Amino acid sequence: MKYEFVYDERLGIGLPVLHYAWEALTEAERAELLHEWERVRGRIPDRIMQLEKTIVEKQNRLNTEDDFPTSCRLNTEIAELASCITDLHLWFRADQDVSVKGHY
Repeated sequence: MKYEFVYDERLGIGLPVLHYAWEALTEAERAELLHEWERVRGRIPDRIMQLEKTIVEKQNRLNTEDDFPTSCRLNTEIAELASCITDLHLWFRADQDVSVKGHY
């Protein structure tokens, strides 16, 4: 297979991985890849909402947390979730064929 979608645990979605140059794909393979990417891309807003909900829960815990090490851990977790959201926004907004060619 000239490409595949590999599940990214951190982002919670499959990302395209090309094993050959974009130009080496046939028109049918490109269309198939882009069709699959649109399916994956369509799930990104729901994934972002899940992460935002988790951030709110952690922020609520942080607001009542008195233990400094626990507060630091929660802050780190919130920052990581926010980073994931940023990356998901980038993937969502990337032009279909530029995102595939530009990242792999």
